[in-house]
Amino acid sequence: MTNKEITRRLIQMMKPYRNRFYLSFLGMVGTALTEPMFPRVLGVLFDDGFGHKPGFQVWTIPAAIIAIFVMRGLCTFSSAYFSNWVISRLLNDLRRAMFDRLLRLPVARFHEESTGAILNTMIAEARQVVEMVTNAFLSIVRDGLVVLGLLSYLLYLNWRLTLVAFILVPASALLVRLSSGRLRRLNRENQRITEEMTQVVEEAARGHQVIRVFAGETYEKNRFEKRSQALLGFSRRITVAAASTVPISQLMSALAVSGVIVLALQQAQNADSVTAGSFIAFISSMLMILAPMKRLAEVNGPIQRGMAAAESVFGLIDAKTEDDPGTVTLQRAKGELRLEHVAFRYNEQNPHALVDTSLTIAAGETVALVGVSGGGKSTLGNLVTRFDAPPSGQIYLDGIAYPDLTLASLRQQIAMVSQNVVLFDDTLAANIAYGVAEIDQTRLENAVRAAHLTEVVNNLPQGLQSPIGENGMRLSGGQRQRVAIARAIYKDAPLLILDEATSALDTESERAVQAALDELMQGRTTLVIAHRLSTIERADRILVLEQGRIVESGRHDALLAQGGIYANLYHLQFAKES
Repeated sequence: MTNKEITRRLIQMMKPYRNRFYLSFLGMVGTALTEPMFPRVLGVLFDDGFGHKPGFQVWTIPAAIIAIFVMRGLCTFSSAYFSNWVISRLLNDLRRAMFDRLLRLPVARFHEESTGAILNTMIAEARQVVEMVTNAFLSIVRDGLVVLGLLSYLLYLNWRLTLVAFILVPASALLVRLSSGRLRRLNRENQRITEEMTQVVEEAARGHQVIRVFAGETYEKNRFEKRSQALLGFSRRITVAAASTVPISQLMSALAVSGVIVLALQQAQNADSVTAGSFIAFISSMLMILAPMKRLAEVNGPIQRGMAAAESVFGLIDAKTEDDPGTVTLQRAKGELRLEHVAFRYNEQNPHALVDTSLTIAAGETVALVGVSGGGKSTLGNLVTRFDAPPSGQIYLDGIAYPDLTLASLRQQIAMVSQNVVLFDDTLAANIAYGVAEIDQTRLENAVRAAHLTEVVNNLPQGLQSPIGENGMRLSGGQRQRVAIARAIYKDAPLLILDEATSALDTESERAVQAALDELMQGRTTLVIAHRLSTIERADRILVLEQGRIVESGRHDALLAQGGIYANLYHLQFAKES
């Protein structure tokens, strides 16, 4: 994105708050107007105040100075308050827009981009964008107005001296322009390394147990140190590129002041219109203008840093969401699933995960998917949930093609229990009744009972209202699995996907939860992705997948009698368990 596009979008986002921005702008204008007043008072003081008889009352000058700074203080406060009001809401709007897009990104995006990069964009880079607006754009407006006010006063006092003072301004502008491209490139690289460091920290926090058991502390320190040193190098180069403009600008300012002094002395010797008071007012105004000009020279660094961050922020906001072209809304599906010549692969480099697959699952039927890893079981589950869409072939629910159904309507028909349980840092009740605005207590208690969580709830200090920690860290593995099952029971959807739902349970818990699952599966279309074949013996149909194809299909006894792939897998697993 170009700087112009980024600026236009930021202005567009601030439009709802333009009234307060205008108030902030008025405060800046008031501050700028007070700047020439002080040198003017000094000029009057030197011209008329040190004679035998001052041309004004003694208290006039102090009163004028106090009035100037009171006015300036009020204007500065109002501009700071209203600009901060606008900037705070801009930051919230940016993060809200990114989070809204995050919730609707395709599943593939999370496979392609690290969690650390996304976190860094939403937290750190969004902050850099608003800091750019605060420290850069507002500084340009505020300091630009001050420079304009003082410059106008300087021209009023003596236009010849003013031209000498500002003959070097074009050279300063050229210097800033030359440094901008290098700063932009360095900040892009700096962001990339920061994202990598965020990912390292996130992985170290998430995998702290593995790090300790496998003595990975040194390895993780080296990973962190590598990124840290890279950031240090970029920081030095960015500092050199940004700070080099300041001493050069200051040198130019010193040359300008020197030239003004020489020219003013010549005019005074030639009996020109330069008086002591006007010279003091001119020099004071010129010295006062140096500080805002210095800030304007330094603003290039934050601008380029913010522009680089804004590219990532708007890149996430503009990211492509899941396709949702459907217009049909289902209230509650019967549950008939049909796949017609479905093929799928994750990218051009990999072979097909599913090859020309056709399958019909009747409403209320329980179908188990088995096979070695890479056979296509999970891919088929992802297609049914529409996490992925097949490039060829079609999937139907109750005779309606998947693309015709709205995503919200389709997923309302599906409950899922995965082997990778995901819980949220909230209460147990909120995790079981996840996604609903108001919890039905009777339904919640039934789900707890059916998932055999009653004893767990009774042992928690606040029962169902007990916080369970990040990803349910205060629960055991088997308890977490049963919470996920209770969540599926609470949803009461007509389609059920079980991805090794009893994998984390001990034998006793597995029996209890399997009984609950058997009850849950009654009257529902159930797709069971299984590795432990003992859990699917009572399935209505078992499909064996190999290299993306259905190679065997039938009930447990029939497949055993057939003596094929399923029989071999079953006997191997039975032998291991024995």
